[in-house]
Amino acid sequence: QVQLVESGGGLVQAGDSLRLSCAASGGTFRIYSMGWFRQAPGKEREFIASITRSGGSTNYAGSVKGRFTISRDNAKNTVYLQMNSLKPEDTAVYYCASKSYLSNEYDYWGQGTQVTVSS
Repeated sequence: QVQLVESGGGLVQAGDSLRLSCAASGGTFRIYSMGWFRQAPGKEREFIASITRSGGSTNYAGSVKGRFTISRDNAKNTVYLQMNSLKPEDTAVYYCASKSYLSNEYDYWGQGTQVTVSS
């Protein structure tokens, strides 16, 4: 079915920027809302950002609002997360996920990409 592959994570210093990408295949990308989540060791998965099917509406967690930007390019079947002013507390594995317009929850998840922010 839908396969999602995240990339772009790495080790950066506080204040740096990073852009994550999530490439989708195996489905009709334009019918899915997309979301970014993160999970730090010992903590629950945390919602970060979402974007509607056409990209017309976005939503952000308060902890990243004003610093992170979610976007999508339906022609490339890719969703992005631009992360600016990174903080050590942003350190986590970041996952992208898709939600069909027929679903009320995220159905498909990527493998995750590690983001580590040093102080």
